[in-house]
Amino acid sequence: MKMKSFRKIAGVIMVVGLLTSAMPGDGVMTKNGKQVVINTTSLCTNVKGYIGTTPLKIYISNNKIEKIEALPNDETPKYFFKVKKQMLDKWNGLTVNKALKEKVDGVTGATLSSDCVKKNVVAGLQYYKKNK
Repeated sequence: MKMKSFRKIAGVIMVVGLLTSAMPGDGVMTKNGKQVVINTTSLCTNVKGYIGTTPLKIYISNNKIEKIEALPNDETPKYFFKVKKQMLDKWNGLTVNKALKEKVDGVTGATLSSDCVKKNVVAGLQYYKKNK
């Protein structure tokens, strides 16, 4: 009886260890199958736009960016909508290395928000390269 319980507990510990060992434990990077998601919320707390931070989720598969998604923020909605519409897809389909070299233009009238988004992308991709 004791041996069966021990084996079950050992099996659970082993599975949990396998699931968590591949990703750092800071909540920045998560893995869903072959897709890795970088969340810049806690990674870029010191990167400020016009009003505050502009956290992103960066979706990466096979070392290529699938999409970048803006997370809730306090930027002026009218201007940040332009940033989302005009900037976020500029990195789609690029490898991580090419994306880090890409010179994406900011949005006129939303310069601080644009710069903040670019810094979040760079920080997220650098984090991915270091921790993949």
